[in-house]
Amino acid sequence: MSEPAGTPQSFTTLWTNDLCRHLARGGYAGRRLRVLFGGPHQSLPSFRLAGVKPGDRVFPVRVHRTRLHVLGRLEVARIIPYGEAADELAKLPDWSPLEGGCASEVLVGPPGTPLDFGTTVPGELLERLTYRSRRAERRLRFVEDGRLMRSIGLQGVYRLAPESAAELGRLVDAAAAAGAPAAPTAPPVSPG
Repeated sequence: MSEPAGTPQSFTTLWTNDLCRHLARGGYAGRRLRVLFGGPHQSLPSFRLAGVKPGDRVFPVRVHRTRLHVLGRLEVARIIPYGEAADELAKLPDWSPLEGGCASEVLVGPPGTPLDFGTTVPGELLERLTYRSRRAERRLRFVEDGRLMRSIGLQGVYRLAPESAAELGRLVDAAAAAGAPAAPTAPPVSPG
């Protein structure tokens, strides 16, 4: 069940619908993910405590109207304590809506996939989506007829089984290839 040491792992992290609406209204759709924030609370969970390391991949996900949406993918290059990240963040496009009020760590990567709010995980994949801990594998609970009735099993940062990670990766890559709108890496500056 365990992969060879040094094998990149893949994780999901759940974003709220409020955050996704804010990002969509703010023009973040189509922007390539460059940074993620973690912290000590359930609303902004710790990637380090979940075992995320450089080289790993993180898939932000959202549950909306009983459907699971995969929003993109970021490959982690570095994990920086939040208090030491000001210089690094100053070099990156603004992703401040992701910070929350309790960030303690910053995941930085090369440009990831474009952020896309329309990629729905098909019901048959949702039914077999598998997560892996040190002790066991588990499927998502509360899946009925290809719909996710409760998101409790996604709240946090969780490691995907390799097959499930590959399937989510194919969904994200297909969405990017199909023309998820390309957008500038930084928000437009208003003249003035």
